[in-house]
Amino acid sequence: MKKALIFDCDGVIADTERFGHLPAFNQMWREKGVNWRWSLEQYAEKLRIGGGKERMFSLRDDPEFQAVHNVPSSDEAWWQIVADWHKRKSEIYKELVHSGAMPGRPGVKRLTEEALSAGWVVAVCSTSAVSSVEAIVRHVIGVKTADQLGGVFAGDMVKAKKPAPDVYNLAVERLGLDCRNCVVIEDSRNGLLAAEAAGMACIVTYNDLTRYEDFSEAALVLSQLGEPDGEPITVAKDRTNVAPSGYFAVPDLEKLLAYLHQ
Repeated sequence: MKKALIFDCDGVIADTERFGHLPAFNQMWREKGVNWRWSLEQYAEKLRIGGGKERMFSLRDDPEFQAVHNVPSSDEAWWQIVADWHKRKSEIYKELVHSGAMPGRPGVKRLTEEALSAGWVVAVCSTSAVSSVEAIVRHVIGVKTADQLGGVFAGDMVKAKKPAPDVYNLAVERLGLDCRNCVVIEDSRNGLLAAEAAGMACIVTYNDLTRYEDFSEAALVLSQLGEPDGEPITVAKDRTNVAPSGYFAVPDLEKLLAYLHQ
């Protein structure tokens, strides 16, 4: 029986939204001569839309954006502009990753290594472009460990992005998994809904951009995964009998699956 631990990327593996994607979007617009930038608050709202290109595409309906940029009436023409912008934005993002500007969140590297050693399949499922996801995964957990992952599945590999379950369903299909034996770690409501729709248990490790979202369906809601010698984690919600103490580890994963299979 394969057991799988599946990480979302942005906001889970590293705080990439605040320190990576947002500044990359804003730098790209400066370079393109577009008098536009997202504030942290505006970007937090845009995170409800799955995918960077989709977030930019939605600007066509923003009167403030229309006042500073001429949006073509054709969806196809607008999408071409957005795709060009996103290509440069992704390049900037990867430069930020390699600069070390986005350290991994506590416990991600440790839990990945522990799960692999215990025989779990470990994968990553994200709405971001595959090249961006692979860059942050290798940066945070290391190339050697990244090469042991079952796979990296990204938004540009499926038809519909989160909250649709497509990327999780793709992982199940490609890796020969049973969704009932999969535990997902997400940071947003969209991610939680995607995992739930795929029939998977979901742990949420929230961050500053998502901490006030509705996570009522989650099995566990944690401040972070934590480290044995680090700040103890906060358990904001526990619908199981796992009750992790101090930090979250593989025995907690095992307890979670055992509880769900009762």
